[in-house]
This record gives sequence, C-alpha cells and structure tokens, in this order.
Amino acid sequence: MAEHRKEQWVLATGNPGKLAEMQSLLAPLGIDLRPQSDFFTEAAEENGLSFVENALIKARFASEKTGLPAMADDSGLEVAALDGEPGIFSARYGEGFQGQAASDAVNNAKLVDALQGVPAENRQACYYCAMVWVRHARDPVPRIGLGQWCGQVLEAPQGEGGFGYDPLIWLPEQQCTAAALPKADKNRLSHRAQAIHALMLQF
Repeated sequence: MAEHRKEQWVLATGNPGKLAEMQSLLAPLGIDLRPQSDFFTEAAEENGLSFVENALIKARFASEKTGLPAMADDSGLEVAALDGEPGIFSARYGEGFQGQAASDAVNNAKLVDALQGVPAENRQACYYCAMVWVRHARDPVPRIGLGQWCGQVLEAPQGEGGFGYDPLIWLPEQQCTAAALPKADKNRLSHRAQAIHALMLQF
C-alpha cells in the first residue's frame, strides 16, 4: 500500500528557532511544514502597522511564490513602560544600538538599557502572536489565531534555551524565564502555541 503523503504547507520564516518550534507543534497533525527558504530567497515587505497585518503580508507572499497553502506568524514583545515598544519591530529593535546590527543579544541589551531605573513592578511585558493561514495568495477568508503570554523583564538574562527575548522574560507562574522553561512546557504555554491552537480550532 502506498504511504499516505502528508499535506505540505510553507512557513513564511527564515528563523530556524521558529521553524523548529512550529514543526514540533504541527507534527501531530500530519502537516509537512517547509520553510520558505526551501523555495525562494526574497523577503516580503512587512509594512503593516500590526502583527495581524504583517502576518497576512508574509503568508500571502509565501503562497504566491510557492503555490502552496501558507502559514505565517508575526510576533513580538510589547513592554508597557516603553509605550508598547519594541512591538512589531521586535526582531530589529536593536539595529544601530552601540553601533551593532540587530541580533537576539543586541536586542536584549537595548531592552535592558531602555528599562534602566524602572522598578520591577513596572516592568510588565507581553509576547503577542498573530498566526495566519491562507489557502492561496488571494484567499479572502484567511484563518487567524491570536496568542498572548505575559511576564516581567529582568535586568539580566537567565536561561540557555529559547530565542529572542526569552532570557529576559520572567514568568511568575513558572518561576523561571521563558529561556529556562522546558521545551515541552514552552510549546504548551507560549504565545505562539496559543495562537496556533486558536488557529487549528478553525480547521
């Protein structure tokens, strides 16, 4: 008997940490999730003003390029004391900080610097994620899932796992940072896990 071929989707990201996390979340559903880098190298122009708008732009672009159903997320950290920064600019927040290019380490360093002198009770921050799936590039009814995961920004990184701002985000209920959280727990609790769960309920 021929093996059943998994349904193939393209994930609009070049972030290996995000790809691994998403593949882990989708594997039980029998989805063969491929990164867009397997198909093309161009990047979508993320000129939206919200996580939802940017996720849609990326999903439509990836679907147009590949002809496959596409999934994209746009996610980031909103810090109340910084009027919502870094927000949709989370991945490139540190660009130019102390003359350096944006990276996880530089982004974290800039965030720590921006919050110098802010007391612990005012260091609340929430990760947000908008997860979008389109059947094709012009899909008029994209499916959208949203997730939110909140904690506090520490004054120094803790933990070796995760990526992005995870080493700085203290989770009171888990009594550790997002970077120190076991992978299985993160895949259950994170903003991305919440968003993908909300999205999958629509299938």
